[in-house]
Parts: sequence; C-alpha cells; structure tokens
Amino acid sequence: MEQPRTALADRIAEQRAGVGDPRALVGEMRRSVLLVPTADGCLWSARSGGVRWICGFTDEAALGRFALHHGPGDLPMDYAALLGARIVDEVVPSLDEPAGLAVDIATEDGSMFFPPVVGIVPDGVAVDSREAEEGRGHGR
Repeated sequence: MEQPRTALADRIAEQRAGVGDPRALVGEMRRSVLLVPTADGCLWSARSGGVRWICGFTDEAALGRFALHHGPGDLPMDYAALLGARIVDEVVPSLDEPAGLAVDIATEDGSMFFPPVVGIVPDGVAVDSREAEEGRGHGR
C-alpha cells in the first residue's frame, strides 16, 4: 500500500512545478520531521559543490529508496528523526563549513535542496550574509 505524501513532499512538488511559494516551502521544511540516516553515530551527509549536504527524507519510503543504493546491504538503515528547523538551526552551524539540507535525494523528480543562504540557515553561517563574510575575513 502506498503512503500518502507528506505536507513537505507536497510543497516540494508544487515548487518543482513552478507554482509553489518558496517561503511556504521553507516553513514546511522547518516544521517537518525528517528521517536522517546515521552511520557510526553521525548524520549521513555528502559533499558537492563546496557544500556539505545533510540528507533528510520525508518518509520511510523515500528513505528506503536511498537505502537501496547507499545502505548496509540487507541490514536495516539506522536513522534519526529530526525537525527540519533543528537541522538547519543547530546541526548546520555546528559543522564549521558551508552546509545545507538535501531532502529526498533518491526520489526522482521529488528532491529539493535547501542551501546555506540567508532565510534558510542562521545568518552567521549563510554563505551570502555579511556576518558570514566578515567571519571568513577574520580566520573563521
């Protein structure tokens, strides 16, 4: 039986179709519980384009698609359930490098990236904020 899409997956679909409100999408991401794979007690992430991306999934089906390609074989994939707001407000700043959130990366035509910019992550770690620019100029 197929699960209904989550509110965040619906907002992502709207945005990808060109009819969504970006602010509503970010708000829904912040309110949503995301499943983040873990390995050796750490959240799963990948680096691309100079950014470290925390990988989160809207539901177990989306996580399962990812696990088929990146999981530990026949073993279940461990994961943490975290609010999107906690990921972008607490986890991202703790990484001490440009970092963002990648949602449902194994879902064809259903993924969405939340980059490390003002309005998504705290200004102090946003790559486009004056505060972050000044911090980088002082050995950050």
